[in-house]
Amino acid sequence: MRARPLFWYGFAMIAPLDPGTRARAQRAWCFYDWANSAFATSVVAALLPPFFARVAGRTMAAHDATALWGYASAAALAVTALLSPIVGAVADRTGRRKPLLLFCVVVGVAGTFALAIVPWTGWPALLGAFGFAFIAFATGNVLYDSLLPAVAGPTEMHEVSSRGFALGYLGGGILLAVHVALVIMPRRFGLPDADAAMRVAFASTAAWWLLFAVPLFRDVPEPPREGEATPLPKLAGAVFAQLGETIGQIRQRRDLLLFLVAFWLYSDGIGTIIKMATIYGAEIGIGPRDLVGSLLLVQLVAAPASIGFGRLSTRLGPQRTVLIGLMGYVGITIFAFFLTKGWQFWILGGLVALFQGGTQALSRSMFASLVPRSQVSGLFGFYSVSEKLAGVVGPLLFGIVTQLAHGGRMATLTLLPLFLGGAWLLMRVDLARGAKEAAAIDAGRP
Repeated sequence: MRARPLFWYGFAMIAPLDPGTRARAQRAWCFYDWANSAFATSVVAALLPPFFARVAGRTMAAHDATALWGYASAAALAVTALLSPIVGAVADRTGRRKPLLLFCVVVGVAGTFALAIVPWTGWPALLGAFGFAFIAFATGNVLYDSLLPAVAGPTEMHEVSSRGFALGYLGGGILLAVHVALVIMPRRFGLPDADAAMRVAFASTAAWWLLFAVPLFRDVPEPPREGEATPLPKLAGAVFAQLGETIGQIRQRRDLLLFLVAFWLYSDGIGTIIKMATIYGAEIGIGPRDLVGSLLLVQLVAAPASIGFGRLSTRLGPQRTVLIGLMGYVGITIFAFFLTKGWQFWILGGLVALFQGGTQALSRSMFASLVPRSQVSGLFGFYSVSEKLAGVVGPLLFGIVTQLAHGGRMATLTLLPLFLGGAWLLMRVDLARGAKEAAAIDAGRP
């Protein structure tokens, strides 16, 4: 029997193996979460924000560095929000989702590797490399998410999406544990100091992302194109025409529109917590070991929690399960306002881990159930726009309030109306009716 690599066994605990092609495609699709979550975890959430705060803090106050990171995150997400529906429409018109995703992976990996080699004498080079990597990462996720209906049927989507998030937390957590050891004990690994360890961490994240993206490109099928391919000279006009049609359809479909607005609100809160937690913690005096260690805890707890959310949704339904997660986030926001000590940051991380992955995974699969197969990439582009515009408003508002209040504590309270408003709108969505409308569109009925 051929020996299996170590990571295979970690995945086998999450998804029972089946020799069938469909099961292999589902595993390969989920495995891309393992690949790119290393960037989201080690770069976006754990290592780069406090490191950026230290570099930028040489020339500005700590709360100004926090605000600058928020503005930069908002700018990167704004660019992604503009690109996402265009890339989605191009994918629908050309039927080439995987080649477009491969381009995003290559650019994202290059940007991540650039973080390891650019001069660290000032903060602009760090922000530039991060911007390229993040835009490619986020735009690629539009194409990745749009492949979900190609590997999972309507009854499987919630479970497969949850498995993908769980695998992402597991993979991101494993690599983050290695990075924590490198940064805390660089000399034991033959490195001169923590800065050298940070460069190794960024470079290894790039290699991890590229290597473990291979199963998706090998085993996930390119979804069949609906209709004929659009010739290249006519592609631009066809893409913008499709964008107009997609906007019109969203406006006519009440449940789809309500879901997108609800998701825009609560995703704003979730995304802001992900991007601003460690730099906020650094600002209020939480030490780097507590910051990174609590994020490692998030990765370890969030993987089984995501699976648990997926199973809970089979009993309560995805809508009610996500509402439970949003109420959990209301409590997290209030707790963050009173945060002062390192051990409290660990508790905060544990609470986030319980709700984050499952809420995001079920949101993705709920949206997929509302989408006609003929328009999957284009509509997932607008799903991404909703998420990315949320990412613009949240960090931007957090940065403004932080500067006005000379600290980030009051800024945490700006998240409360986002979670509460998103939950209220989500309760008004009729998923069954929306899924029937999507099926009718695919069948050619009005």
